[in-house]
Amino acid sequence: MNITILTYGSRGDVQPFLTLALGLQKNGHVVKLAAPHKFDEFVTSHGINFVPLAGDPEEISRLINNAGTNPVRIVAFMWNYIFSITPQVSRAAFPACEGADLIIHSFLFTVGAHSWAREHNIPDVSVQTFPMFAPTREFPNVATPNIPPGALSYFSHWFAAQIFWHGGNGGYRSAQRANPDISFPKKLYWPFEDRPHHLRTPLLFAYSPNILPHPGDWDEHVHVIGYFFLAEEMYQPPVVLSDFLAAGNPPICISFGSMVNRKAEHIDQIVREALKETNDRGIILSGWGSITNRSSKDLLYLETVPHDWLLPHCKMVIHHGGAGTISAGLRAGIPNVVVPFTADQPFWGSRVHTIGAGPKPSPVNKLTVEKLTQAIAEAESNVIRERAQVIGQRIRSEDGVKDAVKLIEAYSIDFKTRIDSIIQKGK
Repeated sequence: MNITILTYGSRGDVQPFLTLALGLQKNGHVVKLAAPHKFDEFVTSHGINFVPLAGDPEEISRLINNAGTNPVRIVAFMWNYIFSITPQVSRAAFPACEGADLIIHSFLFTVGAHSWAREHNIPDVSVQTFPMFAPTREFPNVATPNIPPGALSYFSHWFAAQIFWHGGNGGYRSAQRANPDISFPKKLYWPFEDRPHHLRTPLLFAYSPNILPHPGDWDEHVHVIGYFFLAEEMYQPPVVLSDFLAAGNPPICISFGSMVNRKAEHIDQIVREALKETNDRGIILSGWGSITNRSSKDLLYLETVPHDWLLPHCKMVIHHGGAGTISAGLRAGIPNVVVPFTADQPFWGSRVHTIGAGPKPSPVNKLTVEKLTQAIAEAESNVIRERAQVIGQRIRSEDGVKDAVKLIEAYSIDFKTRIDSIIQKGK
């Protein structure tokens, strides 16, 4: 099949789809991946065709981070930015779908990509790194993690989908008016509702059931398939990193991913003082905040290192709770200390604590040296370390990409059979 994958966001939003693209390509499919233009080299270096999309994903990080944990502000900041770039993104995204036999789409492309696929009578699959568009009573929407299980949790999912649908409609129409020369879908359709003579779009959640099991009230089109891990066999650590790791006890890794924070220096100071209090060595991946402090005997600053390579060499990881870092931390079988900034991060931090792989999350806006020191000490406990090791073993036994490819291929066959049947009945 010719497959187009549409995704948008930071590296944590792009890397899982690159991994999926490689799995599909390995099975003989021809794949192109559309993502923000800054990831051109990252994608093409792995042998996947790339379609550059407009916009700067770091700007989304800044806006959402400034919104804090207020779900209303998060939505408002995010949609304002998305509305501003949708016309430019659409100019590349919809043409990238031309000639495709299947479209795979992430969160922001859910409605537009599905509508394009439906009008062209081809299948589409939604892949998300967090639970969205699948109402359940068992846990709330990721933007409102403090809502208790039950009817309110179910409502939180429904309400979030309504905001997405109506907000997306406005942005879509604006993009359509700005690009009269681009072939847009004539009508927008919701992918996950029952319709006569039409299969519901499969919804694949690319996270492990060991962090969030499949609820009993989800329908059969929803699947929890495991994380997508990118193999980094070719990575060679710089000498300074190899020497640091060999010079002492396993360090703590500190990584706040793509979070851009105006208080980065203050947060860095808290981390440094907490490491002194606990007498730990640390590796700070500083790309998140452009920190320029000097390394020392017990503290190493590096801009970026693949988490899947680095974390098995560390005793624990302190991070923001992004889906990508969560997956790497859990897979490594080490304690996770989550310092959430915004968006779905408090939700995942709470899940890490619930499954016993880390202490209770400490929001970044309330972080102090004392709180971080206490969290590190708690993460050192035998209970958390042993639980993290068990979860790591389980996640390493999963193969999310393999399972996803099987589901995608099976659905494509079912879809074609259904379409052929409808055509025959119409004759």
